[in-house]
Amino acid sequence: MPMSIADFALQRDAFSSAAMRHVFCDESRLQRYLDFESALARVQARLAMIPAPAAVEIGRNARVAILDLDALRARTELVGSPVVPIVEQLAANCAGDLGNWCHWGATTQDVTDTATVMQMRDALALIEDDLAAIADTLAGLAQRWRDTPMAGRTNLQQAVPITFGFKAAGYLAAIERHRVRLGELRPRVLVGQFGGAAGTLAALGTRGLEVQAALMDELGLGAPEIAWHTHRDRVAEVGGWLALVTGTLGKIATDIKLMMQTEVGEAFEPFAAGRGSSSTMPQKRNPVACTYILACAAMVRQQAAALFDAMVEDHERASGAWQIEWVAVPEIFMISAGALAHSRALLAGLEIDPLRMRANLDLSGGLMLAEAVMMALATPLGRQHAHDLVQTLGRRAGVASRPFIDLLAADPEVAAHLDRPALARLLDPANYLGLAGAMVDRVLARRASVASH
Repeated sequence: MPMSIADFALQRDAFSSAAMRHVFCDESRLQRYLDFESALARVQARLAMIPAPAAVEIGRNARVAILDLDALRARTELVGSPVVPIVEQLAANCAGDLGNWCHWGATTQDVTDTATVMQMRDALALIEDDLAAIADTLAGLAQRWRDTPMAGRTNLQQAVPITFGFKAAGYLAAIERHRVRLGELRPRVLVGQFGGAAGTLAALGTRGLEVQAALMDELGLGAPEIAWHTHRDRVAEVGGWLALVTGTLGKIATDIKLMMQTEVGEAFEPFAAGRGSSSTMPQKRNPVACTYILACAAMVRQQAAALFDAMVEDHERASGAWQIEWVAVPEIFMISAGALAHSRALLAGLEIDPLRMRANLDLSGGLMLAEAVMMALATPLGRQHAHDLVQTLGRRAGVASRPFIDLLAADPEVAAHLDRPALARLLDPANYLGLAGAMVDRVLARRASVASH
């Protein structure tokens, strides 16, 4: 019976992805344990520490297909970890006494942590592909809508005009920062574990570090400067990074679901017949991807917090905190994959309504450009007096439901400095976009510069 949302037949692809589930499935996990044991044997045979035939035999049997999974499950429940029973079966499957050389000088946590790191490496590659695709889409949106005015909103109210390209470029800049962070964290995080009982490699005498370096080279991982059995910052850093990534995706989803509101109607999730429909209201076009992204982002934050809890461990081998990662690491990656998949599809098919954006700019009858008028009057009248004057006229316009320009043009103080044509230019949203376009260009240029290097 499935117990995780990522396993439910009906909703597993709503909260995860098939590719990410494969990375963290039982078979993949067990194979990573066996990969460790096989690589360790090969390295130790090359270094003449175990017989070469033993390494060949261990490698030949390091396959999930020949494990007795029922026996493994029962033994794991008894022992508390699958590594001991896996090693037992691996050794027993080897011919003669060659299996006696299996797991030479290693400990359970060496195998477990290194398997986790290998899974994270595969998972990060999938996430990197999603982020690259999302960034490409956002770059296209920023460029296409660079000069398309829309209402900027602060505290859920119209503020001053921006462009949709400016909004998209803001998303893009955040995603690009996450991609840079990924490149920076990989060397710190993708580091294997091989320290033996308490991390000192005492079982291998003076050759422990030699074996460790060769083993990590064999597995394509970084070699640790010292055992990190109870120093879990590497795993927590990945969790924190995923919380950052999905936090940005949640911000994007929040904006889009708000723009989908009936009263706004500026952007929409991709259309598909029946998608977002209500069981009772035929007219509804509810956000779907946005809601899943927000749910996933919230769950990732909770799992990231659990990984930070797992950092508080005792002495050289933990009594309980380590097992938090066994639950949290697969969950945080699988749920992040769900958020990324929805975001990728959402942005690739995002529908933009520039006419509705323009109509919303005109809703206030020019009040959105009050700052532009105030700044034009600030020099002759003083900033504070200009602010108070424009604010008073704006309130009158709202109460009387009159065009803002009429009250401005009729005011003697305003008219002394700005005639009606000048006021009309100030109240045109297209004339008050600031440096939105230049900032879009800067984000796109910086992205191109990073890509070229």
